[in-house]
Amino acid sequence: MKEIVIISGKGGTGKTMITGALSALIQNKVITDCDVDAANLYLILQPETLATNTFVGGKKAFIEQGSCTRCGICRDICRFDAITPDFKIDPILCEGCSFCANACPELAIEMKENISGEWYVSGTRFGPFVHAKLGIGEENSGKLVTILRKEARKIAAEQNADWIITDGSPGIGCPVIASITGASMAVVVTEPSLSGKNDAERVIALAGKFKIPVCLVINKYDLNEELSNEMEGYFKNMGVIVLGKIGFDEAVVNSIVNGKTVIEYARGKTSEKLELIWKRLDSLLS
Repeated sequence: MKEIVIISGKGGTGKTMITGALSALIQNKVITDCDVDAANLYLILQPETLATNTFVGGKKAFIEQGSCTRCGICRDICRFDAITPDFKIDPILCEGCSFCANACPELAIEMKENISGEWYVSGTRFGPFVHAKLGIGEENSGKLVTILRKEARKIAAEQNADWIITDGSPGIGCPVIASITGASMAVVVTEPSLSGKNDAERVIALAGKFKIPVCLVINKYDLNEELSNEMEGYFKNMGVIVLGKIGFDEAVVNSIVNGKTVIEYARGKTSEKLELIWKRLDSLLS
């Protein structure tokens, strides 16, 4: 079983589009959306939910009103201003640090598990799909990503799948680290802009810290061909394999609007490029 994780140093590079295309091209696989802070792969895959599970991301404070004497100690020490004047907890502001619970002389504050979101096992036209919905403003997205990857590997083992295709998070933070750890290959998707180049360089360096093999795709390269060529040479000199360059194509936009992968929607230059990228990727991992 091999796991390909598609990541990007910044948002909006086309990471999910490429993940959807690989989902259509690769056989006998499990698909995972680990971009839990802004999950959108489901818009293309249109999953049918088979199982729903709650995600407990941490704890929040709760004041037992009958025991509270309104002494004000908790309000004085809460640096997040999460305790209201009528001594109730604002769940958005509470960081779950438990300082107030430890300081309360009446032991009136209890730390209770906080349901931060849900994660799902679904079926799609391309196979099993593991994904999640993190609540607004909730934390511990890295923990949720770890749960998703563990479930995907479990399903892949049960069904003798050859591949796990994972849509990772953008950036270099905790959910990205949780997405790539132990993966067979990280595919970094970038675009021809200075921020795209710099952010791709950062996420490639991050993958290197965890000894994850990396390759690169330059999306929308024809928006700035001069910079695209410069980036291609730059990353090749770094030892990064450039799988291919994909031009801007309205068919990609239209495919997303119609809830399809570009592979399904239109047989054209973008589909051909993506098929070639998959062949090169398969060859690298063989």
